[in-house]
Amino acid sequence: MGRTYQVPDPLPAGAPGALIAATGHGPDARLEGARRWTVLYHSTNTHGADVPVSGTVLLPPGPAPKGGWPVVSWAHGTTGVADACAPSQWPNMGSDSFAQELRALLRAGYAVTASDYLGLGTPGVHTYLVGADEGNAVADIVTAARRLVPGLGTVWFAVGHSQGGQAALFATHAGRRTGAQHLGAVVAIAPASHLESMLAGVKASHVPSELSFAFYSLAGLAATDPADPSLHLRSLLEPAAAATASRVLADCVTGSDPVLNGLDTERMLPLSVDQLRRLGARMGAYGDPDRSAVTVPALVIQGEADEDVPRAWTDAVVAHLRRLGSPAVLYRTYPGAGHNQVLGQSVCDLLAFLHTHGGTGLGACTPSRSSAR
Repeated sequence: MGRTYQVPDPLPAGAPGALIAATGHGPDARLEGARRWTVLYHSTNTHGADVPVSGTVLLPPGPAPKGGWPVVSWAHGTTGVADACAPSQWPNMGSDSFAQELRALLRAGYAVTASDYLGLGTPGVHTYLVGADEGNAVADIVTAARRLVPGLGTVWFAVGHSQGGQAALFATHAGRRTGAQHLGAVVAIAPASHLESMLAGVKASHVPSELSFAFYSLAGLAATDPADPSLHLRSLLEPAAAATASRVLADCVTGSDPVLNGLDTERMLPLSVDQLRRLGARMGAYGDPDRSAVTVPALVIQGEADEDVPRAWTDAVVAHLRRLGSPAVLYRTYPGAGHNQVLGQSVCDLLAFLHTHGGTGLGACTPSRSSAR
């Protein structure tokens, strides 16, 4: 746990999706007996630079069906920004809720690819909530998987939760990168959005646990523009707040970080109105998932009791995507469901939607319980 994967330095040139390395782990009993690989592959960041990314490939046990396994490229929710937080390094792929979702997909007959995203497990800082970086990585691991294992079909789907919901929507703009493999549809579950107002919202919230998202976002923004000293945490935060942020950035999300208990959000984010506006504008430009139409049919899923991604935000995202001319955006909300609970409650609707757009045959399905929030 916690290692940075060894990447050739300098990195040899490679097209998006070209494999750098792959390690087979055999069948994983924790994930429906799926054959599991850890992969390193080429992708590109928001500036068009060639970058290495790590991730996981999972194949259902048994022979491939006629036509091959359809692929779900799973985009994970927030796990942190340190290398130790890369889902490929965790038996449960970063969260018991994520593992439950992946088991449902594998049982239904999907091969699963799961990117760690840029900077999680690979050198450099994770560009948290930078949409193009995430979306490219989600698409390019599909190409990498096709080069690694036989038996994959020609249709793939982008499916993600929270940070991953945002990533999945961005992946629709990278779908052409997968060549012969056709992006059939996208499912965005509680997608991160409204990034232009996130810092101001955390500062005004007086909810210390929300500070982790602010610190992750500031670190991700700085990693995208490393030559801009005004974005460095130690330039933006006072010494005590910067020290707290450094401790948070070194941890992974396993609940509320005890480092944050009792902290004053306004003191931890001593940013002026002008700074909040400037930083928010840059975060929104990099990461808001509804600034252009999605290019394939979409299902957006939202828990009505979600406190991390409020329903009003997702309502607005759906409305905006429709106004922009997205071909078909279906919206499902789930009364009483929190941020993670909605994963289990929506799984049957998710599988039915994928089936409608070229996925596997729909068998019996029962909604499941996910952890609270």
